[in-house]
Amino acid sequence: MSVLERTVRIGARTGLRVDSMLSAALIAEAVNPSSELWLVSPWITDVQVLDNSHGAYDSFFGDVPPLGWRLSEALTRIASPEARIHVVTRPAPHNAAFLQHLESAPERDYIRIVQSPDVHEKTLCGEDWILTGSMNYTIRGMAVNDESVTYKVGGPDAGQARLDLRQRWGAGA
Repeated sequence: MSVLERTVRIGARTGLRVDSMLSAALIAEAVNPSSELWLVSPWITDVQVLDNSHGAYDSFFGDVPPLGWRLSEALTRIASPEARIHVVTRPAPHNAAFLQHLESAPERDYIRIVQSPDVHEKTLCGEDWILTGSMNYTIRGMAVNDESVTYKVGGPDAGQARLDLRQRWGAGA
């Protein structure tokens, strides 16, 4: 498989956003989930990750398509016995609402949350793809702050990242 890579410098000054890369990655995961998906970010808000207000994703969602997908909804839709979700974030009040959505989801048995006061990495990683850079998964991180994000499909980076993440925070049961 060839390696596909794109780095985007997002923010208010560039007018660029990460939405399309993030939406593509999460839709691909919903259709064909990785055995484990890692979300590592010190600050996480339950941001909208897919905008369906124009009906572009109606066929994906089926009979009653929502207007959008929040990050917690995307992760819980992906979570299953075959697709474990690992979320690593800081134990901070800012993250509480997002974590509460995950903890109250019916799929919570397939979602593992680790809170570490020293986490600073920002990575979303599946089986053969990785989205990594300086961006937190917050409104400011995704749309306002000047950030650099690289999306890579194929190659060894995603596999190496998963090994490293497991070593640092364990894969859990």
